[in-house]
Amino acid sequence: MFKTLEEINLRPKIFGAYTAESLWSDSHRAKQMLTFHLNEHIDVSSRNHKFIESSIEWMKEEFALNIGSKICDFGCGPGLYTSKFARLGADVTGIDFSASSIEYANEKASELGLNIKYINANYLDVSLPTQYDLITMIMCDFCALNPKQRASLLAKFSDLLSHSGKLVMDVYSVSSFDAKEEVSGYERNHLNHFWYQEDYYCFSNTFKYEEEKVILDKYSLFTQSGKSEVVYNWLQCFSLETLKQELANAGLRVQAVYSDVCGNNYNPNLTEFAVVVERNI
Repeated sequence: MFKTLEEINLRPKIFGAYTAESLWSDSHRAKQMLTFHLNEHIDVSSRNHKFIESSIEWMKEEFALNIGSKICDFGCGPGLYTSKFARLGADVTGIDFSASSIEYANEKASELGLNIKYINANYLDVSLPTQYDLITMIMCDFCALNPKQRASLLAKFSDLLSHSGKLVMDVYSVSSFDAKEEVSGYERNHLNHFWYQEDYYCFSNTFKYEEEKVILDKYSLFTQSGKSEVVYNWLQCFSLETLKQELANAGLRVQAVYSDVCGNNYNPNLTEFAVVVERNI
């Protein structure tokens, strides 16, 4: 038992394990995540309904979106943004590795008569045949990736942007890192049976990596039937300068910076910020 507790509380090597897909490959968790996505009143897996409406309206005006605009949403979930882009008459593609979310998105598009191309795949691996006027990556998805994954994805974005195309993405700020505390605890059936349908205990540890500005939420899970699992949720926090450097390495540059993807004025003291990115031509 002592050895198990030691392992639970062990600080792992930074980005030493990547388990993000476990949130989506497990059917029980995928359904839980979809429920979070579709709750219009909370910001858990997706932004709340009011925020999304404001965000779409801002992007429509900012990027002159109209009939024929080519848009791709990386990490589209159940299509909350893509469906609204399609209503503008845009040519829309959505990518997500959650089969449950893509199934829901396709059903909703069919129900509403929207022509949206959905791809059920890991966006790190997908190959796309066209260039886009607008690429979106929202809800700080970028922060969950390790440095190698981020570099690969930014190179992909650089190739996929049209000559005047824009990338809109949001990230966690250094202020978010500073506000986080290292804590540990345990809970029976954590998050109301989020991880498993059967009974379980969840030991949670939050670790901070000061030099790299990385946060790890580590979940050690033990079920009544004897299964055990460790899930690692990494979050890279950025200053505007460190984000600009990663973008520059991929031939991209920041055109504008905001506090969010609704176009509100940039405030470095907030826990997130958003950027409009273009190719460095």
